[in-house]
Amino acid sequence: MIAADGATVALGDTMLLAPTTFDASPGELWCVTGGNGTGKTTLLRAFLGSRGLTAGSVSVMGEPADMTKPRHRRHVASLVEPIPVARDMTLREQVTLVAASWYGNTPATTERAEQVVERLGLAALGERFPHQVSSGQSQLFSLALTLVRPADVVLLDEPERHLDRHRVDLVAALLAERAEQGTAFLVATHEPALVDVCDGRVELG
Repeated sequence: MIAADGATVALGDTMLLAPTTFDASPGELWCVTGGNGTGKTTLLRAFLGSRGLTAGSVSVMGEPADMTKPRHRRHVASLVEPIPVARDMTLREQVTLVAASWYGNTPATTERAEQVVERLGLAALGERFPHQVSSGQSQLFSLALTLVRPADVVLLDEPERHLDRHRVDLVAALLAERAEQGTAFLVATHEPALVDVCDGRVELG
């Protein structure tokens, strides 16, 4: 599903991502770990298609990662860069809008969006606006916007950011459940609770 073969990113004499090789199959949840500056986010951006390599390759479903291709964007969902949100739409409205943009505006789509909102503990906050929630709640909202759409591959950069222990465990359980349904995950993380549910691990640095 996703594979790196000697993927390397260098900027002059600075190594942003040392040569990295691994492959993950459908339904596997892989974690990328390592200290700050070892290239975790760089690797995710390479798979997203927003960061070019200086050597090696990365592929998604057998094709080079290229975010300019609609097919690649269809396959890959990500929370690597901040997701733009609408200040004048509620959390529930925005999650439903993203779902409708992929599945169509139907009752089933609304139900799908509501399920994601509930699973991430946002149901009681659904009528609030983005500026009315805490940093942890905002992180859960970003995860909801990412996970409500269809994707064969999901890239997440530190999804545990700003979350307390209970919510980290909630996210770990949801990611493991989605992986069991066939989605491949690549998650950059420092969080042991997420590493514990991973099927594989890429250690950088």
